[in-house]
Amino acid sequence: MLLKDYNENGSLFYTNFLETTSTGDKMSYRGDLVLIEGEVGDDLGHKKPPKLICREVVILAGDKIEMLLGGLDDINSLPILLEKYGSDFAPNMLSIFYVVNLKSAGVYEWNGLSIVLIPLVQGVPWNETMEELALEKGDFKGQKPADKLITMYKEMLGYKPKYPKITLEEAAANATNAKREIHGAV
Repeated sequence: MLLKDYNENGSLFYTNFLETTSTGDKMSYRGDLVLIEGEVGDDLGHKKPPKLICREVVILAGDKIEMLLGGLDDINSLPILLEKYGSDFAPNMLSIFYVVNLKSAGVYEWNGLSIVLIPLVQGVPWNETMEELALEKGDFKGQKPADKLITMYKEMLGYKPKYPKITLEEAAANATNAKREIHGAV
């Protein structure tokens, strides 16, 4: 399966979980997705941390990615993500990206896919998507983590965002100076 390949080639970073769904034909992943790998850091070939990631992604995939949610610090990272992973997208993939420096929400059309872009300086894509889809914790009660993504995917099938269509150029031209707010030990 695709996510096993991603795991083996180092595309997954800070994995929360990577599990097969109860249907057995898909895998679910929560963690970070590498957009630009880190350089080799020593003589043994160990890599430094990635230079660029899509944060806190949620992926449901079989042979292709069927659902992809995540956080980007900069709208200009989206073309990098599309270039690196776009060939692995299912033709009807569902996606939402929460972008720190995005001025206003919109829907970007790319290769026949509608990619929802929502501004978010701080927050977790999973929680924000639950709110966007009006899901509650009870909707996932008793499910193992991998199957929770199937529940979210099914809800996204009926999701009709009420945001205007935008081009990537418009989004980038109207980017803000917002930066991700970091919390925790310094």
